[in-house]
Parts: sequence; C-alpha cells; structure tokens
Amino acid sequence: MSEVMNHTNTTNSKALNPQSFCLIPGELSLQDIELLITSTCPIHLDDRAYAKVATSRSIVEEVLSAGKTVYGINTGFGLLANKKIPTADLKELQRRIVLSHATGVGKPLDNDTIKLIMLLKINSLAQGYSGVTQQTLDALIAFYNHGIYPVIPEQGSVGASGDLAPLAHMSMPLIGEGDVNYQGQCISAQDALKQAGLNAIELQEKEGLALLNGTQASTAIALMGLIKVERNFSIATIAGALSIEATFGSMKPFDPVISQIKRVEGQIIFSQVMRNLLENSEIMHSHDHCGKVQDPYSLRCQPQVMGAAWQVINDAKRNLLNEANGVSDNPLILPETKEIISGGNFHAEMVAMSADMLSIACAEIGAISERRIALLIDKHLSGLPAFLIENAGLNSGFMLAHVTASSLASENKTLAHPASIDSLPTSANQEDHVSMATFAARKLNTIAQNVLSILSIEVLAACQGVSLRAPLKTSSLLDRKYRQIRAKVPYYDEDRYFARDIENATDVIKQHAFYSDVHTQLF
Repeated sequence: MSEVMNHTNTTNSKALNPQSFCLIPGELSLQDIELLITSTCPIHLDDRAYAKVATSRSIVEEVLSAGKTVYGINTGFGLLANKKIPTADLKELQRRIVLSHATGVGKPLDNDTIKLIMLLKINSLAQGYSGVTQQTLDALIAFYNHGIYPVIPEQGSVGASGDLAPLAHMSMPLIGEGDVNYQGQCISAQDALKQAGLNAIELQEKEGLALLNGTQASTAIALMGLIKVERNFSIATIAGALSIEATFGSMKPFDPVISQIKRVEGQIIFSQVMRNLLENSEIMHSHDHCGKVQDPYSLRCQPQVMGAAWQVINDAKRNLLNEANGVSDNPLILPETKEIISGGNFHAEMVAMSADMLSIACAEIGAISERRIALLIDKHLSGLPAFLIENAGLNSGFMLAHVTASSLASENKTLAHPASIDSLPTSANQEDHVSMATFAARKLNTIAQNVLSILSIEVLAACQGVSLRAPLKTSSLLDRKYRQIRAKVPYYDEDRYFARDIENATDVIKQHAFYSDVHTQLF
C-alpha cells in the first residue's frame, strides 16, 4: 500500500461497477489517479476509444502499403532518422529500439509509481494519435490489471525525447524480455506471463517508438510528488496551529481583512482554515490580554508563506494533469486529417518546471516548520521549559530532534535547486536541449519525504508544548489530532529512544484520517 493515502475505494463516477474503472482517455483527474494507485481496481477503456485507435492504425498501414518514407515507421531514430529501413526489418526495428533504449541504472522505482506510468501510457495511446494496434494497447492494460509491474530503474532519462530509458524498461516485458514484480516477487517477464496466462506480443511498425516516446515516467513521478506535497501542506497547517497553541501565539495574523487586502487566494483559504482549527481554544483565550506585541515570523507569516505555496501547488496540479492527459508521442498520427506530423510533444519542460516549483514550495513548508521547532525549544521565546523537557540538563529533550529537522531542511536547500535550468545535448546533438524532468520529479519526492519527517518532529514538539499547557485545553479540532498522536507517542517526561517516537508520529500524520478534514478545506 502506498504511503500517499491509506484509504481505498474502488468506485467512482467512471466505474461501471465496484470492480472496474472505465478509463475515458484524456480525462484522468487527480482523484482518479489517487484512487487507482492505492487500490487493486482494474481498468477498462471506454468503448469509444477503440474506433479512434483503429483509425489511427489504419493510417500507418496505408503509409506502409504506399511505400512512403515516414519517420518512426520505416526509418531509424534520432540522428538516424534519414536512414530508411527495409520493409522486412520493420518489426525487428521496433523490438530492437525497445532493447537498445533500456539503459536505465540505479534503484528500481516503486510499484505504485510504475503502475501510474503504465496508466498514463495507456491514457495516451488510447487517444488514437500514436498508431498502435489494439493488441498492444490491450496487452498493456492486461499487465496493469494483473499487477505485473516492469522493473524500471529510476535513473537514465533526460526528459526528451521523452522518458526513453524508463519507458523502454516498461515496454520490455510486453515482448517477453526483462524482469517484473509480480505477486510480491521479482521474476523474469517470461515467468510472469506464464503464471498470469498471458502471451508476449510482437510489436508492429511504429509501436516500439510509440511506447518509448512520451513523458509518462517523469509525469508519474512528479504526480506522486504532488500528492505528497499536498498532504504535507495539510499536515503543516495542523502542525502550525498546534505550535501557535503551544507558544501562546496570536490569532490576529489570521484576521480575514489582512488576507483580503493582500489578494492572494491561497492566503485567504489558509487563514480561514487556521481560524477554524483554533476556534474556541482554552489555550488561545487564556492569553487574550497578554502584553506580547508580535509573534516571530514563523508563526505570524504562515499565511503569506503557506498561501504562496498553495498557489504553486495548484498551478503545478493543473500543469501536471494537462501533461498526464495530453499526448506526448512523436510522430503524431492525426485521424481527423490522416496526416503524420513530427513535433516535440515529448519534451517534458512543463513537467520539469512544475516539479521544480513544487520542490521550492515544499522546501519552504519544511523551512518554516523547522523555524517553529526552534521556537518551541527556546524557553526565552516559547515560555516553555528549555528543550520542552522538565529537568533539562539531565534530560536533553527535543534538542537533537531539532538538529535532525535542521539537517533535513538544509538538505532541501540544495535539492530545491532547479533541474530544469540544466541541459546536456544528446544523440550527437540532434537532441540538443533537454528538460531533466525525471530528475526534477525524483528529487521532488525526496524533498517531500524530508519535509514529512520535519513535520513529524514539529507535531511532536507542539503536542509536547500543548501537554505542558495543561490543564488548559486546545480546540476540539486540534484536540482530536493531539489524541491521535498521543495514542502512539506518549508524553515525553524523560529522555528515551527518540527515533522510534519520530517514526511512530510519521506513521500517524501521513494517514488520511489525521489530515483529511483539513485537506478537504484546503484543496
């Protein structure tokens, strides 16, 4: 089960019954994606897709019968595009491009990401602009539905001409080559096909290139990161509210007038959610008339920082869903006009820039969280015991937990450097500008994981602070979050093995039950 969400539901508006999801090509939503990657629900294509796929394929067949020379159908690839391939070798050409392009290195991608890559490739091919046969499309759907996940190394793509190496590894098992994860084991594709009662296929003209060209790997990895960043945003909202409680912070920065005259939608929404979380808190009302003038920025400027991050998240969501539902093949077969056009839809610049912006936003969510942890452990600013522990000296309390958060926040500063501004030419300078989208997406996921750990530490520290404010109670909404934490992590009354507490807190906060009510309000 993916850590992105822990709830499963095998029905939605596109499902004909609780056991099958009807995929309408080009219409995947983020909700659809989250549902499908966290369930075993099989998919089937909307019947209308097959007619367009057949029309697209017929155009390829017409080119072949007429003896025309068309890139990707009867020519070499990349710099070899001008070399015509004899008709007798065209099917072997498609097989060889898959094998030769499977050059990935590094650790394998996780099964959820691979499942999403396959889903996005199906979503693209089924739109009828790639000239594939129904046999090949159905074979890929069968792999998806049987849970046969090709082993795809995470490194090797520059994000143009598409994610060639990852998608080659995805495609190899269709022709009986390579390894797969099937029923919890890594086995050969041949063994998996035999166990599942499936047969390897022979790729037809154009099909190898259609499988390899595209941005599905980088887009899938970026979408996985987007889902994690959204989750982190909701958790950070809860953590920030708990920190305000623990430090006797002010509600005034969340006054709706402040956000309305700033005119940032994300700030307006975030401030409203914070007011909801802090409503009717005994702790907040206990210091209504204190002499404190202003809180530090990590408390007071949460609406401005988180509001900006919210804007980036929603922009990236729109961009990545467009990419996920778009066609990024080359050349494109146009059934409407029967044209075959070469272009550059395989260039994943939009994915790269979106992932880079998400990385910056997520790193900032972690950075301001780390500052709140620092505030909580500083007795001069928080008004709480030093390092949130009684008998400090004998006990170190949250001292080193903050160091861990600092180390992760510092790592994120380097990781958030944009990948999209880098480019190295490939294919003997034929492909002379690339996006680096896959790396941008991969490091986004690393940043998101780092921020989840930072937020775990802040939630623990803030809950410790709330405990120290007893008998005053936090708001009813925050009290539910507090109790969820305390069910797994008891009050820190003296030093103990802290890493286990962080791990247990992480297990709690990443669960949908912890953040879902806030998430619904925010997104």
